[in-house]
Amino acid sequence: MNDTTQASATMRAFSQDTLGGPEVLKPVNVSRPAPGLGQILVRVHATSVNPVDVMNRTSGVFVGEPPFVLGYDVSGTVAAVGPGVTVHRVGDEVFGMLPFPHGLGSYAEYVVAPARPFVRKPERLDHARAAALPMAGLTAWQALVETAGIGEGSRVLINGAAGGVGHLAVQIAKARGAYVVAVAAAANTDFVRGLGADEVIDYTTTAITEATGDLDVVLESVGGEYPVQAVQVLKPGGVLVSTLPPSLAAAAGAAAERGVRLAGLFVEADRLGMRELASLAADGRITPHIGATFALEDVAKAQASRPGAGKTVLVVS
Repeated sequence: MNDTTQASATMRAFSQDTLGGPEVLKPVNVSRPAPGLGQILVRVHATSVNPVDVMNRTSGVFVGEPPFVLGYDVSGTVAAVGPGVTVHRVGDEVFGMLPFPHGLGSYAEYVVAPARPFVRKPERLDHARAAALPMAGLTAWQALVETAGIGEGSRVLINGAAGGVGHLAVQIAKARGAYVVAVAAAANTDFVRGLGADEVIDYTTTAITEATGDLDVVLESVGGEYPVQAVQVLKPGGVLVSTLPPSLAAAAGAAAERGVRLAGLFVEADRLGMRELASLAADGRITPHIGATFALEDVAKAQASRPGAGKTVLVVS
């Protein structure tokens, strides 16, 4: 095997051998994976930083002990297809989410993924914006549409409305015809209004229990005291969906008394949801917002950054 062949058989990734701060993320050269049955090999053009990446880096909570390569979001080009794959061809531009929680590995130049949860990237989105959409968008879609069943006229409160999940949830809710109450910091109120929110609550000055009520759905991604407060502003029969399921325990008693349903959500890679998100993005009804962009080499800086709104994206050169 000559040097050129050797080089083509390896790839660059960022791995960690220990749990800890951003500094544990180190560049490595590893063998390029090959797609197996029902899989595709994707040349990664962009990925993104999600809160769960930081949780895994510091505690391994969902994936166990290192070594591992972080990252779930992918936007890129199909480089190879495995046996039995009919939904994609080499050269297709695709985006999607690796299987949560154990399918991580997108902080790399190439990644192997199940073929069916990936869909064609809308032309309207470049790879950076497409990479900002899968995990956060699927979380919002599965929470609001599949779990809570929002529709025309639903009254929905979205906590953390300027964040990765929240800013997409506002747009999805509006696309479904809902009335949206968004909770965000003062610095982000104009941003959230620009997404289509009907009301905005500045959480630094006003409690949600003082500002609203009679809601059908609350999407909660912050935790702390918010689940208990959310139960108080939901009407009987309403639904509180949390992306932090353990935080719901404190609200269980009050929810039972008020006839409110509690639902804790862990996102799943899903072709149906991805097709819906791709359609909304292609039509301009949702647009992922990038708060900060970094090269893959600067992944440690990216994980230490705190963008004011939207997602942090890693571009793979």
